[in-house]
Amino acid sequence: QVQLVESGGGLVQAGGALRLSCAASRRTVNTYTMAWFRQAPGKEREFVAVIDWNGGRTYYADSMKGRFTISRDNAKDTVYLQMNNLKPEDTAVYYCAATQGWSGQRMAYIPYDYWGQGTQVTVSS
Repeated sequence: QVQLVESGGGLVQAGGALRLSCAASRRTVNTYTMAWFRQAPGKEREFVAVIDWNGGRTYYADSMKGRFTISRDNAKDTVYLQMNNLKPEDTAVYYCAATQGWSGQRMAYIPYDYWGQGTQVTVSS
């Protein structure tokens, strides 16, 4: 079993930045593909970004390209999401997730094996 714990959320003004972290409980997560999703109130969960096991491949939702950057530090068993130029519509609970393998754009839709509890990001206008 892998436990994922997100942190770094908070309240920020539009145009500001936040860096989210997702710490894993087991070193074996270093072989996993890791992703970020988000869910705004009253909306379905939305894919944000994904990174393969060694950081060599990434994929982003179109609306996040150029503003968000996913990265990982396998020595720390941690995945990050750097969010810049935040907008009020970015307000949501952000979740990290883990699975094995890589399938390009399909990573936005496939089932993930493990999920964190989420961290709230609120962007004020």
